[in-house]
Amino acid sequence: MSDTQHFDIVVIGGGPAGGLASLALAARGFSCALVDAADPKVMRGAAFDGRTSAISYASARVFKRLGLWDAIAPDAEAIRDILVTDGWARSWLSDGAVSPFSLHFDSSELGPDQPLGWIVENRVIRDVLFDAIDAADSITLMAPAARAATKFNSGEAIVDLADGRRLSAALVIAADGRRSALRAEAGIKTNNWSYGQAGIVATVAHEKPHDGVAHEFFLPSGPFAILPMTPVREGGLIKKHRSSLVWTERADAAPAYMALDDEKFRIEIENRFGDHLGAVTPAGPRWSYPLAFTLAQSYVAPRLALIGDAAHAIHPIAGQGYNLGIKDIAALADVLSDGRDVGLDIGALTVLQNYQKWRRFDSAALALGCDSLVRLFSNDFGPLRLARDLGLSAAGKLKPMREFFMRQAGADMGALPSLMAREG
Repeated sequence: MSDTQHFDIVVIGGGPAGGLASLALAARGFSCALVDAADPKVMRGAAFDGRTSAISYASARVFKRLGLWDAIAPDAEAIRDILVTDGWARSWLSDGAVSPFSLHFDSSELGPDQPLGWIVENRVIRDVLFDAIDAADSITLMAPAARAATKFNSGEAIVDLADGRRLSAALVIAADGRRSALRAEAGIKTNNWSYGQAGIVATVAHEKPHDGVAHEFFLPSGPFAILPMTPVREGGLIKKHRSSLVWTERADAAPAYMALDDEKFRIEIENRFGDHLGAVTPAGPRWSYPLAFTLAQSYVAPRLALIGDAAHAIHPIAGQGYNLGIKDIAALADVLSDGRDVGLDIGALTVLQNYQKWRRFDSAALALGCDSLVRLFSNDFGPLRLARDLGLSAAGKLKPMREFFMRQAGADMGALPSLMAREG
């Protein structure tokens, strides 16, 4: 076995959460090892992850303050409006008339030139993060490298890798996903359940521009979201308009849709998509994954902190999954640097509990709120449908309520970490 390598922090999981965490902590002067079992060349491949992420406007401040946004911006499509409509009442899409049973979020109500957020392909986020990690002197990327074991001692954590390397640190951060092995090994229990649904993700090309409008239809099988993406350009001219679909379907029906050929799949998309953007065509591979709820009962243990999906994995109904993780990262960076600055051990529970107090109630409330929306809208029970449609209509007429929902979705509520704080 080789000599032990010493770091302030070891981050397990090199995805969008773990990569961003290592950069945020390195910016605060911590030395970090970033460990992932996958090869970065594979993770950066176009076929690795075809999903998109919604980056809220407050979360975008984190990327800006870490010097990452300029590299993301050319591939980030601003969300100018969000239209939420119950599925049975969406006939307005054909003639341009807005259904009375809909909710319209208009970014201009937040201020001039303030998008509600941006839609970014996950591959773009990964590329930008890995490029920045490669350039960071205080981050050591260890990938592909499988974690073999972790021991949490009173004075340090020891991480053994399968190739024989040994790492020591004051703190280990679990960014290893909803099935976090680190969380399980630490004995942290979870509240979890399956929705009996699968998410089908695909990119489509369409004739007409989307004008930065995101649509969400609530259908009996689950929400069907159309998210604006950057167009494909050639020679400075737009060659193809694009949107990302996040289609929630019953888990038992999803495999049949995934097995359709492109033409039959296009017809199924068109039946749900409507004709407001003209003819649509699939523009790349499609992916499917099961939808479930996972919430850790604790975000910390001695010398361990959970972030991202390891702490909370939620339904994509409101596009808040990655934003919750970004807020975790920004809050943890503040808590750890504050603890270090007064001479405390950053892996001690007395420090880590400050992170838990800051994040667990906030993220649990949002996660359970999204869960309630899934249960409210993923059905076709007549009286409940009428009640929710009247609720959409009422909320659409109340500006303070619309602004509240927009700021909540923008991750711009409550005590904000310094990386997310408003300017001025």
